[in-house]
Amino acid sequence: MLTEAPTRNKTLSEDHSKTDRRKTIRRQEDRLREQAHQEKARKLHSLFELGQIIGLDLQLNEMLLQIAQKASDVMEADRCSVFLFDSETDELWSMVALGMGGEVIRMSSDAGIAGCSFQTGEVINLEDAYADPRFNKEVDARTGYRTRSVLCLPLYNRAGSRLGVIQLLNKKTGVFTQEDETFLRTFGNHASFFIEMAQLQKAKFDAFEQSRIELERLNKAKSKALDHLSHEITTPLAVIQANIRLLSRKLQTRKSPVIEERIFEMLEKHLNRLFQIQMETDKIIRSYQDLDGGFLADEFKREGEVSFEPIALVPFSKKIVEETKRRASHRTLHFQIQGQRNVSVPMAPGILKQTLEGLLKNAVENTPDEGMIRILVKPEGRKVLLRVQDFGIGITPENQRYIFDGLFPTQETELYSSKRPYDFNAGGKGLDLLQFKVYGQRYGFGLSMESCRCISLPTDQDICPGKISACPHCKSSKDCLDSGGSTFTVSFPVKAKKKMGK
Repeated sequence: MLTEAPTRNKTLSEDHSKTDRRKTIRRQEDRLREQAHQEKARKLHSLFELGQIIGLDLQLNEMLLQIAQKASDVMEADRCSVFLFDSETDELWSMVALGMGGEVIRMSSDAGIAGCSFQTGEVINLEDAYADPRFNKEVDARTGYRTRSVLCLPLYNRAGSRLGVIQLLNKKTGVFTQEDETFLRTFGNHASFFIEMAQLQKAKFDAFEQSRIELERLNKAKSKALDHLSHEITTPLAVIQANIRLLSRKLQTRKSPVIEERIFEMLEKHLNRLFQIQMETDKIIRSYQDLDGGFLADEFKREGEVSFEPIALVPFSKKIVEETKRRASHRTLHFQIQGQRNVSVPMAPGILKQTLEGLLKNAVENTPDEGMIRILVKPEGRKVLLRVQDFGIGITPENQRYIFDGLFPTQETELYSSKRPYDFNAGGKGLDLLQFKVYGQRYGFGLSMESCRCISLPTDQDICPGKISACPHCKSSKDCLDSGGSTFTVSFPVKAKKKMGK
């Protein structure tokens, strides 16, 4: 009996110890459950806080910054980047990369971990970024930052298209878990909605601002066009009025019929000029209707009259240049044609002929005697470029914005005087350029312009003598060729050839 008591006491002690251990384990489990519950509550609260961002009416960049900061905090990450997709450049860009000092980041939409996630739509979770060949180490090398863990997933808009990616770097405690992935998906869904709303809002503001700028531009073009039109009409009306008075006096005296015949010739000439102004004004109205989806110019109105065929640009251009030389035979100008003879584009010959003739006429009228005009045919990527370059006086930066608007002469109205076509400074109204813009939109070619105003004649009031050897600013022809000029570029899209093989 004496030996049973110690055994019983030992058994009771062991039972108490097991009970204490079970209580300790339960307390630990309860504590862990409480911590997990608090963590979930914290994350859910972060979603509520994220939902308040949209109510603050933030600009897009400010909203992205708020999203990145919130994601970093709730996910306990060192850094966060929100990249958005730019469909025009096929790039991912971000002004929101925490720790990058506000630097704008742009990269190809398939570059690095972010690009891979964007292209594949996969969630990428790396414990060691340097062990993955998709990771781009150049950013770390440039910034001195050391990336370890990465969690990256794509963002989608409401239509299901990929909007961009959100990328977390360096979990502060351990690595990113499956639970982190699940929560980041939810977080990303909420963030995507707000980003899309901000983008739509920004697009509306940008559209309003662009409309305001466009209205200002059109008002200025309209004012100058009306001023110029008034000047154009005033001259023939004054001549007609003076001749009518003269005719009235002559008829009263019944004198020389020769003088009367000259008077009637003068009247007819200026009446024809008025009719020409009316026709040009009507053509401008039609051109703007074309840009708005209306009818084409009469000469190309019916679709059956326009047929496309392969055109070798260099031989075609040589024919147009020879015709231009004939029409400008009273001028002293040099022409150059450069490019491969076998470069062809599909185009309607009549439209291309009219466009090239107009661009050459424009170049001739803006180039002083002893100057040069160059045509260059050049394949570039998926386009073929036809460039008409003059080395003339050039166009001021202010006027360059209006050059394709029609009836917008680049000279000041008080300096304008009608001259023969192909004369230097003949005072073109820009109507041809507006028409070529219409043709480009209708027939699928681009038209652009670059210009540098002559450094010796910086404003519209500065007059060029019209001959290089008569210019007080030029010691040689090269001085003029280096001082300014304009280049009009017609770009033709070229379909990519299908590759043969598997």
